[in-house]
Amino acid sequence: FDEDIPQADRDLAATAGITLYTIKEVYEAGKASDDKTFNEPKPDDFFAFSYTSGTTGDPKGVKLSHKMIIGAAHAVNTRVGDKPITEEDCYVSYLPAAHSFEQAVFGMSCISGMKSGFFAGNVLKLTEDIGILKPSLFPSVPRLWNRIYGKIKDGMSAATGVKGWLVNRAVTSKLAYLKAGQGLEHKFYDKIVFKKMKMLLGGNVRIMITGSAPISGEVLDFLKICFSAPVCEGYGMTETCAGSCVTFPEDPETGIVGGPLQNVKIKLRDIPEMGYLSSANPPKGEICFWGPSIMKGYYKNPEKTAEAFHGEWLLSGDVGMV
Repeated sequence: FDEDIPQADRDLAATAGITLYTIKEVYEAGKASDDKTFNEPKPDDFFAFSYTSGTTGDPKGVKLSHKMIIGAAHAVNTRVGDKPITEEDCYVSYLPAAHSFEQAVFGMSCISGMKSGFFAGNVLKLTEDIGILKPSLFPSVPRLWNRIYGKIKDGMSAATGVKGWLVNRAVTSKLAYLKAGQGLEHKFYDKIVFKKMKMLLGGNVRIMITGSAPISGEVLDFLKICFSAPVCEGYGMTETCAGSCVTFPEDPETGIVGGPLQNVKIKLRDIPEMGYLSSANPPKGEICFWGPSIMKGYYKNPEKTAEAFHGEWLLSGDVGMV
């Protein structure tokens, strides 16, 4: 708070037309100002520049507006279950705050009243924070989901004799129920086998979300039966405020990203030179987005902004199949 900024840093910033202030200087300027008015943010005002490299190239600042994030957060909340997120729910905020995935989940908390518990700062002690908060919503990325999967599988492999037989029988049975569309709960096995596993996420999780990268179907199915809760897989970009496609909680199929949410429209753009055609059966092509959660452009980068769009449609650079 009291630490000053070295003059060399101030001079370097000045060469780029930037003035640096300590937080103390900001406070003092506010106290000395006669202007005490507060400008209520408008829907199209930008609240953050989220930097992303996209597929290639230098980082680009995606201009995120209030309308964009609220639209995405509301749309995700309508997809993640029969019972939407409310003030009765809570989640632990540990994903990078600058990432659009975390911004979308935090946006869900802002519009639904869901409680946000911020982790203590050490990812290695995240399980301790989870044990205290006991979240009902748990968003994560494949890297952590795979670690959780590995830890549970190692514990199961160590079980021998009757215990080992019971664990394997429980997993086989619940996977069969899942594939048959008979739900994620089992009155006997959940109490005898999976109760301890569920405590890894606090014991109260009812919805899990995965995004930012692909995850294997084997891991997804295993997580569903262990925690007796759906895992909704999402797909999107920073340029679309993360959530654009999300799987339905009751869908037993894996290897898909679900249909588009209500905040976007999607079309497939032909790539003839690669053999991807929207007129094919099944249709394939470059995924293009349009809607209220699509960025207006990159900060001070009109060239890259122009390259990102085909007319009013945002080009994802990803190939999709319907």
